[in-house]
Amino acid sequence: MDWSKLPDLVAIALLTCAFASVAKRGHTSMPRLWLAGWMLISLHFITSMLVFKPGILTVIAEDIGTASLSSAGLFFMWAAVPYRRERSSRHMMVALLTTITLYIVLICTNETPAWLLNLSAILVGIAPLTVALTSVPRFKHVLRLVVVSLYFVLSIFLLVVQNRPGDGGDLALNALLFTVYFECCIHIWYNYGRATAGSLITIVGFLGWAGVFVISPLLNALLPTAHLESEVWNLPKYVVAVGMILLSLEDQIEHNKYLALHDELTGLPNRRLFLDRLAISLERARRLGSRAALLVVDLDRFKQVNDTLGHHAGDLLLQNVSSIFSSRVRRSDTVARTGGDEFSLILEEPTNRSNADLVAESLMELLRKPLQIGDHSVHVGASIGVALFPEDAPDLESLCIAADLRMYDYKHASKDAPKLPIRSAATSVESPLPAAPHNADEDRISAEAEMSGQNRIHAG
Repeated sequence: MDWSKLPDLVAIALLTCAFASVAKRGHTSMPRLWLAGWMLISLHFITSMLVFKPGILTVIAEDIGTASLSSAGLFFMWAAVPYRRERSSRHMMVALLTTITLYIVLICTNETPAWLLNLSAILVGIAPLTVALTSVPRFKHVLRLVVVSLYFVLSIFLLVVQNRPGDGGDLALNALLFTVYFECCIHIWYNYGRATAGSLITIVGFLGWAGVFVISPLLNALLPTAHLESEVWNLPKYVVAVGMILLSLEDQIEHNKYLALHDELTGLPNRRLFLDRLAISLERARRLGSRAALLVVDLDRFKQVNDTLGHHAGDLLLQNVSSIFSSRVRRSDTVARTGGDEFSLILEEPTNRSNADLVAESLMELLRKPLQIGDHSVHVGASIGVALFPEDAPDLESLCIAADLRMYDYKHASKDAPKLPIRSAATSVESPLPAAPHNADEDRISAEAEMSGQNRIHAG
């Protein structure tokens, strides 16, 4: 047993425990793939501690250790693949794991026939190329081209050097490991284009890790008397680990920012982000002398859906409506969920009153159709208030009040008039669900709702 590597094993084991904790709390699968990689690195250190006399046990330990090191790099790379859910991506991962592991087993076995080793080297380049070509009709990506090119070049290099007497096998293994970890560097750089501490440290760490497999044989060839401690060669591993931890923290911060500004159920901007975007939109319109329109939409009969079909059906209804609204407006416009069953839309320039009315009309037409909620088909109505800047209001607060009051005015008026023509004052969708009986108490409640709506806008 080589106890000199025990400190490195302990350090890697602690890092693995840290990544296990991150993976347990992470909101993506990336930390789990990182955890798998570090577990394989731990296995690599365990096998490197085992010292046997020359024989089959030594060959097996070398095979496991080298295969673990290469497989860890592939897991690190795959974690940074942006199209990981693509079916051909899984096929590519299986092809690389299989061909590289097979090549390592054969190159570490002294009695391997040359023709079999050559065939294995060819498979290293042909297997990823085959996966890429079979998926070309439906999927293309620049990283896929990079992967195929790297392993094709590696295959040619292996065929050239692997049969050299003396150091041919070592050069082939170093070239293979260099390709795996250099590929990690490229994927992290592509996936994390932002210039943050985590991404920069991880990229530099992987670049240094790949460089170890080039610098070490060069030093042995040019300066055979030079000796560097193993900790120097292991330093890039710890740099990568620090970078990955920082990346996890940065991703969690970004995720928390997203949750603070978006509705968790629908993924739409919430009231805070909506008001920020509305302020920016009005300032832009004021500076350019243009217009902006605000639509406030309040769903009818939403409470009946919750009471009769359950809150899960109500959630599905809100998600369905948010998809309908998002598909109707332009990318430059904003759809937000600003209340329980209330949505708000900002229509950017170019827009005018007729365009805003047309959008309201189209939304009403879409909501007139039955919506499929699970096994149920429901009709949902809505009241829409439209206000235009700067004609209807000169600032954000008064514009929100104008749109909100118009929406409430029409909601109350529609109880006596089932259907009114579309206009900017308000628009409504009728629901075939039975309306509640109208009486004096309802008028009083409606007036109170209108006043609470005004106070809510002021508070927002």
